[in-house]
Amino acid sequence: MTSHDTAATGLAARLRDATAVEHKDTENRGFITRLMGGELDLDAYVRYLAQYAYVYRALEARQSQPGDPAFLADPALPRFASIRSDLEHLGAADWEVSHPALPATRAYVEHLESIADSDVPRYLAHHYTRYLGDLSGGQAIAALVARHYGATESQLAFYRFEQIDSAVRYKRAYREQLDALTFDEAQEAALIAEAKGAFGFNAAIFEALGGQLAVTS
Repeated sequence: MTSHDTAATGLAARLRDATAVEHKDTENRGFITRLMGGELDLDAYVRYLAQYAYVYRALEARQSQPGDPAFLADPALPRFASIRSDLEHLGAADWEVSHPALPATRAYVEHLESIADSDVPRYLAHHYTRYLGDLSGGQAIAALVARHYGATESQLAFYRFEQIDSAVRYKRAYREQLDALTFDEAQEAALIAEAKGAFGFNAAIFEALGGQLAVTS
């Protein structure tokens, strides 16, 4: 089997295909499509970013374990410090006071906190959905927020991966490392189920943010 064939049939491809419906459903939620379409304002983006500060803080609180795949602890990936910096530059240094976690955000955070540090498949599902998303659609989000709402470079550090020189190459290498994992059938099933759930948690946050708009409009 060639490397191309392996890429087309490996774990990364199976994971992508198994979550395609949930991925599309999440990115088509009204709040995020309106935000990216320039229909809202910079304050709406701040509310969005503040909710993800809670998520990334929880995601990045996991303690590395002996035998972890190396890419789980890649120092190029963590985003919480960058989000906090962006919020400060956006005038929301007090984000925990001014933007308390929504119920949907709390549910996601509590779920992340419930995953045992030793449970690599389930943790990996969230690592995959968040960081590969940031390296993919996140780059488009940065460009659109700058274009539509005038966000500056100092307000968009979240999307700058200073230690990654090519997002395309990095994502390819990440998927190759996924394919190299020796998960058994039960572990792969757990990974896929958890990734589907991860998209659901993100969709719920978008719905909650959309609900805020309806209340304030």
